[in-house]
Amino acid sequence: MAKTIEHLIHGVRVVGIDLSGPANTKETALVWGHAQGAGFNCYGQKLGADDQEILKVVQDQCARHPTIVGLDAPLSYEPGGGMRDGDSELQKKLIAKGMASGSVMAPTMTRMCYLTLRGMAVSRMLTALEGQRPVSVVEVHPGAAFVLGGAPAHVVKEMKGDPHARYTLHQWLQEQTMLLLPPEVHLNDHLLAAAACALAAWRWSDGRSTWVHAAAPPAHPYDFAF
Repeated sequence: MAKTIEHLIHGVRVVGIDLSGPANTKETALVWGHAQGAGFNCYGQKLGADDQEILKVVQDQCARHPTIVGLDAPLSYEPGGGMRDGDSELQKKLIAKGMASGSVMAPTMTRMCYLTLRGMAVSRMLTALEGQRPVSVVEVHPGAAFVLGGAPAHVVKEMKGDPHARYTLHQWLQEQTMLLLPPEVHLNDHLLAAAACALAAWRWSDGRSTWVHAAAPPAHPYDFAF
């Protein structure tokens, strides 16, 4: 990603979004903040957001600074169905770290297709904003951001149901210099995932991603990174 002078001097705003399907917006979570240098200061979080609420948060951020949005959802699909190349590569990496194969699923699977539909719609909506600083979108995967960033796989696998696992991952995020994360983040697995999405997007914006599957427009217009 090419950095502008404004990006280098003032840093960027980053929004991490753990997206859910269009009929289940109560599980959509956002965490946002200001990333500059070695630190990320969290400014806000929201659990339960429809597309217009997502748009408002992002517009508020890009009114001030260049903005990066990390979306946890497939933002494209493979013509004919099945895994995209990036999905297959990521699945192998996560299995090698002890995660289940189902941690990554094809965008057109029955369980995933509505999430893919919303992910494609939201990403296009955000990059079509006019009259403000541009918004950059990157596809992210919170489980990969945790595990391939060094968090224990067995803790990540327990994140949804175990409060202690969430607390441990909250502490891990703070060790990655994600500062001012409110305690509410470790009380809900979707907010915690959104914070990991923000971490992945921040690292992508600074060229510090652990792994990047480059965009291949027009079919796959966004990088996939963590």
